[in-house]
Amino acid sequence: MKRIQKGFTLIELMIVVAIVGILAAIALPSYQDFTIRARVSEAAAAAGACKTGVAEFTAATGALPSSTTQAGCSGSAAATQFVATTNVGASGVITVTMTTNSKLAAAAGGTLTLTPTLGTSGNVISTWHCTGSPQKYMPGSCR
Repeated sequence: MKRIQKGFTLIELMIVVAIVGILAAIALPSYQDFTIRARVSEAAAAAGACKTGVAEFTAATGALPSSTTQAGCSGSAAATQFVATTNVGASGVITVTMTTNSKLAAAAGGTLTLTPTLGTSGNVISTWHCTGSPQKYMPGSCR
């Protein structure tokens, strides 16, 4: 009589464990970058309120605001776990500074800057140009 093999051999199990280990070694760094990028996207959300304020000020006056107060934003009141400050500078440029929270890793203390471009009518913002540092962790609209 022939014996029927049941289960896996030790070699087969070792190969599966090695494959899973290699896949995990590749996936973990990508996942960590993804989670940091998700935390940095909070800065883009914080800039959203100021974008509205800058657009409203521009529509009403025909000029870009030169301060956070003129834009109607709350600079330090918008602080969160990952956003330290939100400021509006000359020409309506919005700068969001991130905290030094260790969960942000290399993005801690980084900045996200939104620069408005006026349309042809002069009182409407046609586009927002987004830049930031470190570039690797910026939201998709800023890379």
